[in-house]
Amino acid sequence: MDLGVNLQTDNNFKRQAMVYQYDYLVIGSGIAGMSFALKVAAHGRVALVCKTRLDEANTALAQGGVASVTDLSVDNFEKHIEDTMIAGDWLSDPVAVRKVVTEAPAQIAELIGWGVDFDKKDDGTFDLHREGGHSEFRILHHADNTGFEIQESLIKAVRENPNIDIFEDHFAIEIVTQHHLGKIVTRRTPDITCYGAYVLDQTTGNVDTFLAKVTLMATGGAGAVYTTTTNPLVATGDGIAMVYRAKGTVKDMEFIQFHPTALYHPGDRPSFLITEAMRGYGAVLRNKRGEEFMQKYDPRLSLAPRDIVARAIDSEMKLHGDDHVYLDVTHKDPEETRRHFPNIYAKCLSLGIDITKDYIPVAPAAHYLCGGIQVDTNGESSIKRLYAVGECSCTGLHGGNRLASNSLIEAVVYADAAARHAMEHVGGYSFRTDVPQWNDEGTRHPEEMVLITQSIKEVGQIMATYVGIVRSNLRLDRAWNRLDILYEETERLFKCSKASREICELRNIINVGYLIMRQAKERKESRGLHYTLDYPPVPKSAQQ
Repeated sequence: MDLGVNLQTDNNFKRQAMVYQYDYLVIGSGIAGMSFALKVAAHGRVALVCKTRLDEANTALAQGGVASVTDLSVDNFEKHIEDTMIAGDWLSDPVAVRKVVTEAPAQIAELIGWGVDFDKKDDGTFDLHREGGHSEFRILHHADNTGFEIQESLIKAVRENPNIDIFEDHFAIEIVTQHHLGKIVTRRTPDITCYGAYVLDQTTGNVDTFLAKVTLMATGGAGAVYTTTTNPLVATGDGIAMVYRAKGTVKDMEFIQFHPTALYHPGDRPSFLITEAMRGYGAVLRNKRGEEFMQKYDPRLSLAPRDIVARAIDSEMKLHGDDHVYLDVTHKDPEETRRHFPNIYAKCLSLGIDITKDYIPVAPAAHYLCGGIQVDTNGESSIKRLYAVGECSCTGLHGGNRLASNSLIEAVVYADAAARHAMEHVGGYSFRTDVPQWNDEGTRHPEEMVLITQSIKEVGQIMATYVGIVRSNLRLDRAWNRLDILYEETERLFKCSKASREICELRNIINVGYLIMRQAKERKESRGLHYTLDYPPVPKSAQQ
């Protein structure tokens, strides 16, 4: 519903900032945001805000698949729960783990209902893969581009839904709370409430006000905080930064999952992902001398959990001064390899690498954020009327480390929980019509964009160098000092500049970088994905 008005200026129609009212405001367009939008659309008007295009999300890049107990002849919920707890280094919330695992099959059925086509065998049963950390074959997939298949199916359903208005090229800057109504809000304020968001229309440069009864944050991860990442460059942690600035609770940011096998091709950003399923299929890791090395690090060899494999590769690279290692799938049947991994085969071939004959150069890259906006089992954050789902949220499922292919299913299970809870309560909420419009008087467009682009590069380098796979107190202190300087410079620039996507993204990656670094400093142990030289790991038996 549009309450904005076009005002005439100098005989030309100039679009002024708008005020919109929607029952549901969804910020982000991956699997989490779109599945929530589709569910609530039957009970109200939905605005789906997307900072680029609908198809630019981490979901589309998820190659491996979706984990769900399917083959009951060999698999069961308890096995999947235990695998998840082990991968999470026993830091996962058992309630969240049980919720996701037991509700997964019903959500898989819903995805299929929306048109998602998972691969099947000739006998009509699902062609299940196995990935690192899983004790059974339980990964549903669509070739090696499962995420893309899901994304395309959901986009089609969203575009066809008359109750969903799509706002592409719209960038959410801040969520609206009592703070914008003149009240002093601190982290101790008990009733912080979200009334919508200020959103930059990138085509006009205006900041519009979106008032909503319920807001869902589904902005994805924060991989772009690091120089080397498999995430799309839109993954700048926007939702987490917005909620943190609004005094919401953010948790477990120190647990950054580095994918061990991103294609090593200098200059590529984001890095192309070589799916874990390839190691499940039988690919073997080798160093640059062609030697297998995983036996030195873990008895599960190449199928060990990601954090172990990423540290093993990092250690091997540092040991020999190398910038990559290799993944070897040359011993497998060439035709079968091409059939299983058509996209990986095509990508590598375009770079002159025939994976059926040549080793694949790989190196770790920032891949997945296990922490984020803390939510309860309904997906609701510490801020009232604000939900968070998908990679920007912290449900407790992943704990210290995410089990492969648990993220897409977490997104749909919690999107379902958030939708049910929101629809139950939305009738008791009203719009706050006294929210002031965004004030940018006295600001100007930043004349030197180079200041922003340089700062973005610096953040990426600081995070990669000091807050990467292996950390130490000294490295974290250095990161703190350098980020602090960038923070002060950026806030000064933001206050005197008109809002732009570039300056807002810079603010967000600094906020997120700070949270990762601060929460890493606070964890005085090596646990899960957080590995620090100052606190060597404790044997698992001593932790349980």
